[in-house]
Amino acid sequence: MPSTVKMWKSALLTALIIIGIGAQKHPAHAQAHETLTVAGGCFWCVEADFESVKGVSEVVSGFTGGNLKNPTYDQVTGGDTGHYEAVQIHYDPSQVSRSQLFHMFFRSIDPTDAGGQFCDRGSSYRSAIFVSDPAAKAEAQKAKANAQKALGQEVVTPILPKQTFYKVDEYHQDYYKSSDRLAFSSVGLGVKKSVAYKRYRKGCGRDARVKSLWGDEAPFAK
Repeated sequence: MPSTVKMWKSALLTALIIIGIGAQKHPAHAQAHETLTVAGGCFWCVEADFESVKGVSEVVSGFTGGNLKNPTYDQVTGGDTGHYEAVQIHYDPSQVSRSQLFHMFFRSIDPTDAGGQFCDRGSSYRSAIFVSDPAAKAEAQKAKANAQKALGQEVVTPILPKQTFYKVDEYHQDYYKSSDRLAFSSVGLGVKKSVAYKRYRKGCGRDARVKSLWGDEAPFAK
């Protein structure tokens, strides 16, 4: 009996050691990811752009920057809430850094435009970066200065304190890749959301303007 107990204790100790080593090599998924909040005009477009980046696990569309709690899409686009159409970018910092994301963000928008982005005008379509700590603010400011130097024009995109982020309803999430059909839209009848999105993006002139500003530095413009 004593030898059996010793065998069980030895096996248990070995198992605990293996589990401990495994935990060190494979930290919890949640601990490996961070979140970045930016506004770059239409959140469908920003979501589509950054979900293509290696190291980004998800981009969530929503609103931030205003005072109205739990705003609706219609309330925000109406222009009286102070909110921006924004996204939260969930990423793995071991694969893509915050500085790299800031760099790409400035080159995916028109940071010289204070009145909106591309064909979308008004306060809800303004660009901005939202930060929660001094390190993020410093990185954002450096990226902004680099963007201004590269363009040779004033960059007006503000760097603001992070505020509550309100996720928009599911209708607007992953719009760019949805196969749901729209009974009516400004770009056609009975078309898939993904098709309507492509027509909207082209018609709005987003990629054409970004390409004209940034040339080969534009990471997403086609």
